[in-house]
Amino acid sequence: MQTLRKDNCSSVSEFLLLGFSSESQVRVALFSFFLLLYMITLLGNGLIVTLIYLDSRLHTPMYFFLSVLSLVDMSYVTTTVPQMLVNMVCPRRTISWGACVAQMFIFLLLGIAECVLYAIMAYDRYVAICFPLHYSVLMSRLVCIKMVTVCWSISITGALIYTVFTMRLPYCGPYKINHFFCEVPAVLKLACADTSFNDRLDFILGFIFLLVPLSLILASYACIFASILRIRSSQGRLKSFSTCASHITVVTMFYGPAMIMYMRPGSWYDPERDKKLALFYNVVSAFLNPIIYSLRNKDVKGAFLKVLGDRGAAK
Repeated sequence: MQTLRKDNCSSVSEFLLLGFSSESQVRVALFSFFLLLYMITLLGNGLIVTLIYLDSRLHTPMYFFLSVLSLVDMSYVTTTVPQMLVNMVCPRRTISWGACVAQMFIFLLLGIAECVLYAIMAYDRYVAICFPLHYSVLMSRLVCIKMVTVCWSISITGALIYTVFTMRLPYCGPYKINHFFCEVPAVLKLACADTSFNDRLDFILGFIFLLVPLSLILASYACIFASILRIRSSQGRLKSFSTCASHITVVTMFYGPAMIMYMRPGSWYDPERDKKLALFYNVVSAFLNPIIYSLRNKDVKGAFLKVLGDRGAAK
């Protein structure tokens, strides 16, 4: 890897990911912790997808979107965590320019998809609670597929814009990214050019891909809560509130750190804080999603017990 002075520019062949602590004992502890977290995340989300596929009672729009969310979460953590784990045990913590571009694009693609999916899921709950008699028509299988298709189209477009405008800049040596993966704010700090345009662009894209979906979620839940309060039965109100509580918890965990990362001025950059925030909305939220959103759900528990019962009977 080239080691040029900061005022010199040249073509980039690879970057050095600084990651976390350089102390060997700390790296071993972090490696064990994140490996366990990664395996549990894959297991939990994979279990959700499998149960939804196997149990016909879960073949509804709500669980269809949940299965897509679980697949996104599994891919999301796989984009960053394996690279982070390798760098913790490998002394040469480098990533090629092409791999860095690919990682940035895929990470953004899945992150934007998750933002849009949360908005779609909020709309699904809005229709289910506010228009229960029209739910099967408004949320037909074709409509759900179209929503997911639009979600991926928006995500691909957004990820391309972010990645192209970040990686087209000239970069200077030493090519040390103070992060555990190629995230836009950390990479921009290495640019030997004015990044004020990128800061403005990132704020605009953050508004589109973070604030707009979040506004739709808040509007949906305002209508949902108004509808719930009109329910006469206290048991009915409690059931409706519990259905929405999990989604609100997940949305708060994801959007808060993501908005801090992608909608703040470049001058507020703090590598150590950013690494912690990235861990939270990338790794921790994907780990907690199956627990908060699905595994505490009675339908999912019933499907799990049914699968276990069928296997026990087969033996």
